[in-house]
Amino acid sequence: MGKEQLTEEQKAARRAKNAANRARREANAVARQERQARNKQSKTSPKTKKSDPASQSKPKNAAAKHEKRQVVIKPPPIPAPADIYDIRPGPPEHYNILLVAQAGRLEYETVLFVESLRQNAPDWHGRLIIAEPLPEHAWGGHHVRIADETRTILQSRGAEVVPFTARNFGAAYPNGNKIEALSLLPENEDFVFFDSDTLVTGPIEAISIDFSRPSASMRREGTWPVPPLYGPGFNEIWQSLYDRFDLDFAITLDQDQPEEHWERFLYFNAGWFFGSDPALFGKRFLEWALAIRDEPGDALASQELYPWLDQIVLPLVIHSLGGGRPGPELDGLDGDMTCHWRKLPLLYARESDAAVDALERAASAPDVAALLHRWEPAFHLILQGNGRSALRPSIDRNRLPPSEQPLRQKIKRSGWWLV
Repeated sequence: MGKEQLTEEQKAARRAKNAANRARREANAVARQERQARNKQSKTSPKTKKSDPASQSKPKNAAAKHEKRQVVIKPPPIPAPADIYDIRPGPPEHYNILLVAQAGRLEYETVLFVESLRQNAPDWHGRLIIAEPLPEHAWGGHHVRIADETRTILQSRGAEVVPFTARNFGAAYPNGNKIEALSLLPENEDFVFFDSDTLVTGPIEAISIDFSRPSASMRREGTWPVPPLYGPGFNEIWQSLYDRFDLDFAITLDQDQPEEHWERFLYFNAGWFFGSDPALFGKRFLEWALAIRDEPGDALASQELYPWLDQIVLPLVIHSLGGGRPGPELDGLDGDMTCHWRKLPLLYARESDAAVDALERAASAPDVAALLHRWEPAFHLILQGNGRSALRPSIDRNRLPPSEQPLRQKIKRSGWWLV
């Protein structure tokens, strides 16, 4: 019989599986070397208690049931990045991209975003700016600077890591980073902000974006507001905000939705948003967020502002700048071109095969794989292959619950809620 012909998706899946297997082999090799070194040392030195938290990382709860033998390793040294990408200044029509990265989860997510951007959108040549908060003012007393190894990986892929000082939100409201970081972008230049927990899965430069009409992600749930039983309702709450900033409320309503249904009102996920002037956008975003935070008003008296403040203010800013809901030309965002995955277990549980393949290809770059050994969720779900082999098959993606919370609970019961 002739050799079986594989589809491109099957080839991609095979490459991703091979990459995961290779990462496991490398991890096992490092573990063997460490054991040999410890055995040799134990012959000449008294036994000491292990204290390296990275070497003691284990999956929690029922996840241990899926692994009869837990490989205990010390993260391998991170190799020098390979010079494999053609990083060139882009044509004027290529917009700026902004992300925020700080110590911990966000820096690992940002590395995956940047590597997936270079792999899957090689013809995008705009400026890639990574905003890094400084440990002062609103972030004073907190460890927020990214690791030197992370910085090296990002810069090797053409990213500019730019520090900024958060003066208004910081540790009290980390989502406020995206508001204050807009001040780093050059004024009057088109921009797109992405949350770090995003993958680029296709050529984003092919998306037709009208930056004069700002917009944002519609991949959201009805998380805010939560009207109390005896009012005020959705309409009164939202109208109070538009009236406060002298905006036309009526034209924002989706008349195809029934009254007092949350989708009738302009509401976005702040995982991505764009505009033509980050200086004006950011100034208005900051001023209105502070105004609502400091004086919510009677209609918002019963409402939780955190963690929703950025998503409360975002539709007001977008509407005030002549924007609104995204049109079909932007379907590639949250579609074939990008994936806002939120938490790593959720990516394996509900996202497309293309997104999983893009994740694992990005994670297979040698310097990225070595860095991800330090992040427990990535080590267990990506590098050890449990996300693809154990978590993903346990979820029926044809019958996902309508909201995220039941899916989270199902993953937690399976023992794979590693975040």
